[in-house]
Amino acid sequence: MALDGVNVIVAPGTVHAIVGENGAGKSTLGKAISGVHVPDSGTILVDGVPVDIRSPHVALKHSITMVAQELSLLDGRSVVDNVFLGIESGRGPILTPKADLERFHTLAGQHGLHLDPTCKVGNLSVAQKQKVEILRALARDAQVIIMDEPTARLSSDEAAALTTTIRRLASNGVTVIFVSHFLDEVLEVADDITIMRNGTVVRSGQAADETKASLIEAMVGRSLDAAFPTRTPIADDAPVLLRVDGLTRHGVFDNVSFEVRAGEIVALAGLVGAGRTEVVRALFGADPYDSGSILLGNTPHTPRSPRDAIASGVAMIPESRRDQAVFMQRTVSENISIAHLDDLTSAGVVRRTEELERTGDVADRVNLTCATVTSRMNELSGGNQQKSIFARWLVDPPRLLIADEPTRGVDVSAKRGIYDLLVELANEGTGVLMVSSEIEEVLGMAHRVLVMRSGRLAGELAGDEANATSVMNMAFGLETA
Repeated sequence: MALDGVNVIVAPGTVHAIVGENGAGKSTLGKAISGVHVPDSGTILVDGVPVDIRSPHVALKHSITMVAQELSLLDGRSVVDNVFLGIESGRGPILTPKADLERFHTLAGQHGLHLDPTCKVGNLSVAQKQKVEILRALARDAQVIIMDEPTARLSSDEAAALTTTIRRLASNGVTVIFVSHFLDEVLEVADDITIMRNGTVVRSGQAADETKASLIEAMVGRSLDAAFPTRTPIADDAPVLLRVDGLTRHGVFDNVSFEVRAGEIVALAGLVGAGRTEVVRALFGADPYDSGSILLGNTPHTPRSPRDAIASGVAMIPESRRDQAVFMQRTVSENISIAHLDDLTSAGVVRRTEELERTGDVADRVNLTCATVTSRMNELSGGNQQKSIFARWLVDPPRLLIADEPTRGVDVSAKRGIYDLLVELANEGTGVLMVSSEIEEVLGMAHRVLVMRSGRLAGELAGDEANATSVMNMAFGLETA
C-alpha cells in the first residue's frame, strides 16, 4: 500500500516539507493532493471544506497544482506562451500578445521570477524552466504549489536561488508543499516538516524542532551508522589501472592527465560545467576526444563506443539514469542483463532462466528493497533504480567503474548502500573514478580528489589537504596544488 492512513495539516502561506526514504510515499502523497492519483479512501479538505479531487484539472479549480520532477513544457514555444497557454489574452477569437507580455511582467515582478518572455523554453536551463512552471501555476491563481524534488537536477547555486524563490512565494501568501530528500535544504526553507516511512506519517512538526540527525532517524526507523564506510588504504604496490595523459577535446577539456590505481577511489570535483562529465564520457567511449592517450593497465584504451569500453572492462553509471541508463518500461532483470546479452543468449535467444538467476543474484547483492527482478523499472523508487544500474555491472565486475553523480536523486539510506557497494568493489580491486557535486561525498569516499576548473585539472588533494575549503578554493581558482 503506497499510502496508509496519512493525516497532514498544511497551514496557508507556509512551506511544508515532506521527507522520507525513496518509496516512503512522499511523492505519492503529493500526487494524491494534486489529482494525479485518486486515493482509495480518505478526505482532502481545502479551507475546511471537503473536495473531491480526481484529476489535475479539478485540483487546479481548487487552486492546487504540482511542479513535478519531469517538467512538462513546450520547448519550441516562448516563455510567455508557456506561462499563459490556454488562458491567453484576446478579444474574441483574436489573441493579443502585447497584453500577455504586460501580464507576464506584472506576474514576474510580483514574485521576483525574472525571465526573458520571448526566449524559447528549449534554450533555458533546468532552473529557468522551473521558474516557467512556477509562473504558469501562479498565472492560474494557484494558492497551493506542490514541488516534487525541485532541486534534484540543480547546481548548488541554482538550488539556493530556488529556495529563495520558495520563501518569497510563501511571504506572498502562496502555500508550498516541498517534497525533497535534501535535508539541509529542507531545514533551511521549511516552516513545518512531515516525516513519512512505509506509506505512513511518522510525525509532523515545526522545522525548528528538527535536526538532520533527528530527521534521518525518523525516516529510517533507526540511527544510521557513520555516513560513509571505512576506506581501505591503497597498498604502496597497487598497480596503475588507468593512466590518462594530455586528454583534450577542443573547447570542452584540455590537457587532462591523471591516474587511478587498482582498488582506489578517485573523485573528480569541481563546479558544474568544469568538464568532469565530458572527460569520463570520453573514457567510456560515449563522446570523442581530439588528442591525448589512455592506458588501461599497459594496453592502449581507445574506445569508439561504450560497447568497446565495456569489452575492455570499463563500466559507467551515467549522470542521468532516466535519460542515459534505464529502460523504464522493461523489467529490472532486462535492465541488468542488457550489457551481458552475449553471455546470456543462444542463437539470438535469451536464456531466460539463466538470466533470472544471474540478475537475481546481483539484485540481492545490491539490496533492492520492495522490488523483484520481474518488476518494471518505472515501478521502482529512484534509489532502487540506481541500485539496479549498479547491479548491471556486478554480473561481470569491471576493472574500472566510472560513477557520475552516483547518488543523485536517492535518499540517505540508499546513499549509504551505494557507498558500501563502491567501497566493496574497490576492496575487490576495481578502480573507481567518481564524479560528484556533493563535497561531503567527495571527501567521505575518495582516496584522492582531482579538482577541475574550466576544462582543466586545477590540482590534486589527498589526506589532510583534502578538505572542503581547499576543494572549493581550487574549484573557484583561488589556489592551486
